Amino acid sequence: MAKRVYFAFHYQDVIDFRANVVRNHWVTKEHRDAAGFFDASLWEEAENKGDIGLKRLINSGLEGTSTTCILIGSQTYARPWVRYEILKSFKRGNAILGVHINSITGKNRITKPLGPNPLAYVGVTFSESGLTATLHEKLNGEWYEYTEIDGCASYRIDGVAAQYRGNGFHLANFYPTYDWVADDGYDNFSSWVA
Repeated sequence: MAKRVYFAFHYQDVIDFRANVVRNHWVTKEHRDAAGFFDASLWEEAENKGDIGLKRLINSGLEGTSTTCILIGSQTYARPWVRYEILKSFKRGNAILGVHINSITGKNRITKPLGPNPLAYVGVTFSESGLTATLHEKLNGEWYEYTEIDGCASYRIDGVAAQYRGNGFHLANFYPTYDWVADDGYDNFSSWVA
């Protein structure tokens, strides 16, 4: 059964057509279920909404999704709204994966070197008790508490395994990344989001 997938990406990668290749690959499949997903992400609706409006739009877009896919281009890791989408997805319990898209030929008919993994620039620490998680982001080589979600970086959780308590992790430790071309995303995406 197809999942509802939220796509997070830098809008420049839509302009360059790389993000569109992934988000629209279902069009050439016989049945939409063969693609393994229904797209729940945002398009042009986001323009001119302001910070509060954008948060509401993202939060609404994430409702009913079970998976968040980060389409990784050259500057995706540095985009503040992508960080919000990733950490909001983590907090709500979505499965998360990254897909490198710079190996896709852009509208200029060239590819680019793979961009930095955004999951390595956001993270979480767990309290010694394992009952609190605190979100973080990496800026200029330093880690800072991330307070953009509900005004607070920390929140209560049901508990984590002992090996995670009292420790911090960037989210790349928990979630996979793939390359759309090298890992044959056209044929394998449905198994990545399963």
